[in-house]
Amino acid sequence: MKYEAKKDRRSSLLFKETRAKTDIYTVEARSLLNKATGFMAAYDFTLNPYRGCQYGCSYCYAAAFSPDSQKRQDWGNWVAIKTNAADLLDRELTKWQKKYDTPPRIYMSSVTDPYQPIEKQQELTKQLLKVMLIYQPILVIQTRSPMIVRDLDLLQQFEYLRINLSIPTGSEIVRKDFEPRSPSVKARLQTINKLRYSIASNHQNKIYFSVTITPLLPTLIADRDKFFSQLMGIDRIVLQDFHPTHKNSLIASTPHQAIALKQKYAWWYDDVAESYHDFKQNLENHLIAWSSPTEILEGKAGFAYD
Repeated sequence: MKYEAKKDRRSSLLFKETRAKTDIYTVEARSLLNKATGFMAAYDFTLNPYRGCQYGCSYCYAAAFSPDSQKRQDWGNWVAIKTNAADLLDRELTKWQKKYDTPPRIYMSSVTDPYQPIEKQQELTKQLLKVMLIYQPILVIQTRSPMIVRDLDLLQQFEYLRINLSIPTGSEIVRKDFEPRSPSVKARLQTINKLRYSIASNHQNKIYFSVTITPLLPTLIADRDKFFSQLMGIDRIVLQDFHPTHKNSLIASTPHQAIALKQKYAWWYDDVAESYHDFKQNLENHLIAWSSPTEILEGKAGFAYD
């Protein structure tokens, strides 16, 4: 069975337009499944439907993978749509299937959000899910967007799926500082609960849900208990340090922006190691008190499918 898509063989830059202060490009990708290495080495491939990301989070490492320095500086204000993505994915998965007896492990996405706002009109991620349903890879979806619930009918048909919802802080005021364009904390918590109550693992599939508190941003003490209680029952919580400021690791932010944000939350960053430890310890205590089966994993280990 093959996925049928309209083939478009025009130039690599087909058009440019501005929508809501975002420059929108279309490109034809040479490949869609990229060999996974480094932090994603547990997977065979990473899959990014788009280049760029409209959320433009201040701390995002993905800006470093922009095609040029200007786009790196303008991170969050441009998106490139891979117009041939569905057709290309179908060909690449057919090739894999002919060569291997086991399904590939795919991480979607490593340097973009597959459900960023442009997806509402383009439905590119939706097209890719339809293709993958034919081949049934082991799939992990990473997003911070409630838009993912649009595709519940597709997601529940996967045999092996983990959905990672990014919620780096339990405080809305902190979210607005570090990632002002992203969905609210409340919306994301509602999303992960909607997903896990609508899609259940059974004898036919293995579908799991994670909240990735990565990078771990400050959560105000007043918000902490409520935040923890809303995480109860989720399969996995992933913790990871906020990027350090040395060696240009905050490349997605201007130095002034990053420094200003850290100064604003000096009560957390003056001793970030202690802040991290305290947060983790309090979270563990809540899980024990609630007899929650939720596992806490840190760093690279947390992003694996199983």
